[in-house]
Amino acid sequence: MALPCQRDAFLLSEEIHYLNCAYMSPLPAEVEEAGIQGILRKRQPTDIRASDFFSEQHEIRRRFAKLIGVSEPNRIAIIPSASYGAAVAAQNLPVKRGQNIVILHEQFPGNVYTWRKKASDVGAELRTVAPSSTSPKSSDWNERILDRMDKDTAIISVPHVHWTDGTLFDLKAISQRARELGTALVVDGTQSIGALPFDVAEIRPDVLIVAGYKWLLGPYSIGVAYFNSRFDEGVPLEETWIGRQGSQNFAGLVDYQELYHPGAIRYDVGESSNFILLPMLTAALSLLQEWTPHAIQAYCSQLTDKLVREVAEFGFSAEERSHRSGHLLGLTLPNNLCLESLKQELERRKIFLSVRGKSLRISPNVYNDREDIDALVEALAVAIKGR
Repeated sequence: MALPCQRDAFLLSEEIHYLNCAYMSPLPAEVEEAGIQGILRKRQPTDIRASDFFSEQHEIRRRFAKLIGVSEPNRIAIIPSASYGAAVAAQNLPVKRGQNIVILHEQFPGNVYTWRKKASDVGAELRTVAPSSTSPKSSDWNERILDRMDKDTAIISVPHVHWTDGTLFDLKAISQRARELGTALVVDGTQSIGALPFDVAEIRPDVLIVAGYKWLLGPYSIGVAYFNSRFDEGVPLEETWIGRQGSQNFAGLVDYQELYHPGAIRYDVGESSNFILLPMLTAALSLLQEWTPHAIQAYCSQLTDKLVREVAEFGFSAEERSHRSGHLLGLTLPNNLCLESLKQELERRKIFLSVRGKSLRISPNVYNDREDIDALVEALAVAIKGR
């Protein structure tokens, strides 16, 4: 059964057309309420038990592990940002002088600066793979990625979809090539996980990093990351007390321990038992389990497919359907369109999306419906006539 519109689960104003989840998702009402209750808990600290420091963490790990097809929740770390997860990966993945690290053209900067520094520190080459000017660019871009990987590629760090226009990357092919070469695969799932199905058993990444405030529908400053077994003996960015074995025994915390909790728990950010953010992310993950990424992707695809069909006559274009995601779409602007006039028209109609270079980034979610798409089509039509 197809997923119906879930606008009632959110508190968005009826006057606006919010098509910008790739920027930041609105909070579902249940997630907001979980945050409010989390704030109120601090009024009475006696209500926060020692076990709460661990049980709420475990619930996050369990729910996120299930979302991405992982059977071991302790493979999940709680992180404050995607860049934090990338920094953990960079600290623990070996790269030698003369080797190379592969990233993508115009990749989100939070997943670029870390690899720039890593390459510079060890004398490695940072290879940035760009698409050609041909269309569709996705198939060409994927081929170029595979071609740029070689026996000296230590790490490849890529997203599932490009953050500017939703271009899909063939992670199965990239993963296969990485395994053939002995290359570590780091995937930034911030712009995909939650709205696009992802199976760790199928893709087999070494690392999967996801910020929580976009497609996971959670709050800012919390995220999750999957680390496979090659990280089991790694070094965390922070030496937290809660990451050590025996930390559940508060009375024995002065009996310092050398051993970490097994799996990826050692990579948790300090103060990861956040009594406001954890319940919010738990509530968000619960909704995603109910709606499912498969159903969300199908729902969003109906909206973006409709949009692409209806604006083609105005001169807007997009990547071919098989090469783009359904939840994040880049529309290339026609020649001679006045971008400033378009922005004014969108603002007048209270349509919220992102402008990235010479394209419009449209990123709907389950709170959107055909009326939002119709409003955008009308705005684009007016902007074209007025150019």
